[in-house]
Amino acid sequence: MKHSYTRRDLAKAAVAGAALAPLAKAAETNVPKPEFDPVHWTLESYKEAPLKLTFSAQNKTEAEAWQRRFRAKLTELVGGFPHERVALQPETVETREFPGYVREKFVFHSRPGVAVAGYLLTPKNGKPPYAAVVCVPGHGRGVDDIVGIDEHGADRSDKVGYQHDFAIQVVEHGVAAVAIEPMAFGCRRDLANILKGPGQSSCQPSAGAALLLGQTMIGWRVWDVMRTIDWIEQRPELDSKRVGCMGISGGGTCTQFSAALDTRINAAFVSGYLNTFRDSIMSIAHCMDNYVPGILHWGESYDVAGLIAPRFLFSEGGEQDPIFPVAATRASFAKVKQVYEVFGVPERAGQEIFAGEHFFHGKEGLPFLVKALG
Repeated sequence: MKHSYTRRDLAKAAVAGAALAPLAKAAETNVPKPEFDPVHWTLESYKEAPLKLTFSAQNKTEAEAWQRRFRAKLTELVGGFPHERVALQPETVETREFPGYVREKFVFHSRPGVAVAGYLLTPKNGKPPYAAVVCVPGHGRGVDDIVGIDEHGADRSDKVGYQHDFAIQVVEHGVAAVAIEPMAFGCRRDLANILKGPGQSSCQPSAGAALLLGQTMIGWRVWDVMRTIDWIEQRPELDSKRVGCMGISGGGTCTQFSAALDTRINAAFVSGYLNTFRDSIMSIAHCMDNYVPGILHWGESYDVAGLIAPRFLFSEGGEQDPIFPVAATRASFAKVKQVYEVFGVPERAGQEIFAGEHFFHGKEGLPFLVKALG
């Protein structure tokens, strides 16, 4: 029987053949297929990860000692922090009024040669000083995507996108939102990535550069959160004794590590992140900014979250989240809950698993956070 093939058919066949060629060659060697699979090998290697400082305390005294040791080690692993705090040199760029809140755009310096931009949203109801929540966006357009600014720089009110303008949701709950631009997002990008569009981050090459310097993007972003709290301490309308931190996805990463390492944060709301390194960033392709070299020698993600105890912590995740699998989200929280139980405050840790994928939900988390901040 004679067949007629188009150029497209021949191209598809060539691509398929090229893809199958390594498998065919591997089969000829009689080597089992898993031995050619690097992900399989790394997951097998995970079984031997030392986790030398994973939580095992039996009482509060032991738990506090564990936190001191692991917090010091974690600080080292993320690259450490500057010994001196440079002057913030705060500047207000713009102030605008909206029906329920006032929005101030600000800039300050977090370290020599590094500036941080953000928005302070203060509610018109209630009385200052307001509890303040540091709001950290995930990958996307940056801070604009959580304060009601669309891709054209115009105001919006429909809370679209996976982050649902959660900083506005915070101020609608009567709490001040301090929404900051993470390094390598939004206005804090290099020109080459800015030219690629508003959703293109500078995590690469910046996060890779951090690793080459013996540091991490997580450490850099946590330091910016720490300096944001310093900024809050200089604002009389904000209560520096009632500070929260929250974020979704990459912002959840920053929130979890920031609250673990800065005890001035009274309450943390981690959306779309709490999981195991094994089931998320070790098994599924993620941005380079998620990785901390050598961390599995000492602990897992739930150990990092355990450093937040006995302060307040809320975690949420979607049942169909494709990059932070729900089973590991549940299992990690169960591990964190054990830390809170040893501290005698299990009610200070909460979790909601909602129907959906990778997006900010906030139905139980926001009320939890607001209540925790008094």
